[in-house]
Amino acid sequence: MSYGPDLVDLFRRGAAYVGKIINGVKPAELPIQQPAKFELVINVKTANALNIGIPPTLLARADQVIE
Repeated sequence: MSYGPDLVDLFRRGAAYVGKIINGVKPAELPIQQPAKFELVINVKTANALNIGIPPTLLARADQVIE
Protein backbone atom coordinates (compact mmCIF):
# COMPACT_ATOMS: atom_id res chain seq x y z
CA MET A 1 0.00 0.00 0.00
CA SER A 2 1.30 3.45 -0.88
CA TYR A 3 -0.04 6.93 -0.24
CA GLY A 4 1.81 9.83 -1.80
CA PRO A 5 1.73 12.69 -4.27
CA ASP A 6 0.44 12.08 -7.77
CA LEU A 7 3.60 12.14 -9.90
CA VAL A 8 1.79 12.99 -13.14
CA ASP A 9 0.35 16.09 -11.48
CA LEU A 10 3.80 17.07 -10.15
CA PHE A 11 5.37 16.78 -13.61
CA ARG A 12 2.54 18.79 -15.17
CA ARG A 13 3.00 21.58 -12.64
CA GLY A 14 6.76 21.45 -13.15
CA ALA A 15 6.23 21.95 -16.87
CA ALA A 16 4.17 25.05 -16.09
CA TYR A 17 7.12 26.38 -14.06
CA VAL A 18 9.47 25.77 -16.98
CA GLY A 19 7.08 27.63 -19.28
CA LYS A 20 7.07 30.63 -16.93
CA ILE A 21 10.87 30.66 -16.77
CA ILE A 22 11.15 30.47 -20.57
CA ASN A 23 8.74 33.41 -20.82
CA GLY A 24 11.06 35.54 -18.68
CA VAL A 25 9.97 35.13 -15.06
CA LYS A 26 12.92 34.89 -12.67
CA PRO A 27 13.00 31.54 -10.82
CA ALA A 28 13.51 33.37 -7.50
CA GLU A 29 10.15 35.09 -8.00
CA LEU A 30 8.19 31.84 -8.40
CA PRO A 31 6.47 30.56 -5.25
CA ILE A 32 7.25 27.16 -3.80
CA GLN A 33 4.28 24.82 -4.18
CA GLN A 34 3.34 21.81 -2.12
CA PRO A 35 1.78 18.73 -3.77
CA ALA A 36 -1.94 19.29 -4.19
CA LYS A 37 -3.08 15.86 -5.36
CA PHE A 38 -2.37 12.57 -3.57
CA GLU A 39 -3.18 8.99 -4.54
CA LEU A 40 -3.67 5.72 -2.68
CA VAL A 41 -2.39 2.56 -4.39
CA ILE A 42 -3.03 -0.91 -2.96
CA ASN A 43 -1.37 -4.12 -4.17
CA VAL A 44 -3.93 -6.83 -3.32
CA LYS A 45 -1.79 -9.70 -4.64
CA THR A 46 1.06 -8.87 -2.24
CA ALA A 47 -1.35 -8.32 0.65
CA ASN A 48 -2.84 -11.76 0.04
CA ALA A 49 0.63 -13.35 -0.13
CA LEU A 50 1.43 -11.81 3.26
CA ASN A 51 -1.95 -12.83 4.73
CA ILE A 52 -2.97 -9.20 5.25
CA GLY A 53 -6.68 -8.52 4.93
CA ILE A 54 -7.67 -5.29 3.21
CA PRO A 55 -11.11 -3.97 4.22
CA PRO A 56 -13.49 -3.49 1.28
CA THR A 57 -14.10 0.14 2.27
CA LEU A 58 -10.37 0.85 1.89
CA LEU A 59 -10.30 -0.87 -1.50
CA ALA A 60 -13.24 1.28 -2.59
CA ARG A 61 -11.40 4.49 -1.65
CA ALA A 62 -8.15 3.53 -3.41
CA ASP A 63 -7.23 5.40 -6.57
CA GLN A 64 -5.54 2.33 -8.02
CA VAL A 65 -5.82 -1.35 -7.06
CA ILE A 66 -3.18 -3.77 -8.34
CA GLU A 67 -4.60 -7.27 -8.62
